[in-house]
Amino acid sequence: MIVALDVRELDRASYLVDLLAPVVDWFKVGLELYTWSGPAAVQMVADSGKRVFLDLKFHDIPATVAAASRAVRALPGVALWNVHAAGGAEMLSAAVAANRPAGGRKLLGVTVLTSLDARSLPPLGIERSLADQVVALARLSQEAGLDGVVASPREVAAVRAACGPHFLIVTPGVRPEWAARDDQRRVMTPAEAVRAGADYLVVGRPITGAADPLAAARRIIDELAEVDR
Repeated sequence: MIVALDVRELDRASYLVDLLAPVVDWFKVGLELYTWSGPAAVQMVADSGKRVFLDLKFHDIPATVAAASRAVRALPGVALWNVHAAGGAEMLSAAVAANRPAGGRKLLGVTVLTSLDARSLPPLGIERSLADQVVALARLSQEAGLDGVVASPREVAAVRAACGPHFLIVTPGVRPEWAARDDQRRVMTPAEAVRAGADYLVVGRPITGAADPLAAARRIIDELAEVDR
């Protein structure tokens, strides 16, 4: 499980890392925290001895993405990071090349955001079904040499079937039955996502927004421990 530090203040993020450290080994640093705090947010998680999923979703021309990707190599503790697969094969290949030597960093392609649903694609000029679009972007990512993708739990089984057992699938849009959906549309419970074939689950507000974040994290971990994989 990766806990999303989708907060504004570095002090709040540091508090959550310290609080959850007994049960959580991974933390996501995304756009909000990184925009406010920059590399200091990554350094803070690394200094705690935990691993970072750097969720900045690079999407630009290949040269710019390559330059930004080289900057990721200089950040401590980053074990997972991502780019938008919709940036195309040349951009993906540039990110892969800039990630070498990987040194344990795994590069993921973001497929279709979990805040979108089937009705969201036609206005974007996408005629495929949502599931077909996710699988197409996953295959494109795999062909470009990426280590895996970010996909909603609803498409995990299809991606697994298309890309094989060793392709990483990181799954946001995970909501326990007792938590609100917020702005996520394509969701599953943690247990359902793992049964579908997800490797990593990203959970944010059900934990960080809870009255007792540590208790919420432990509740999810206990639910996952009961999953027959």
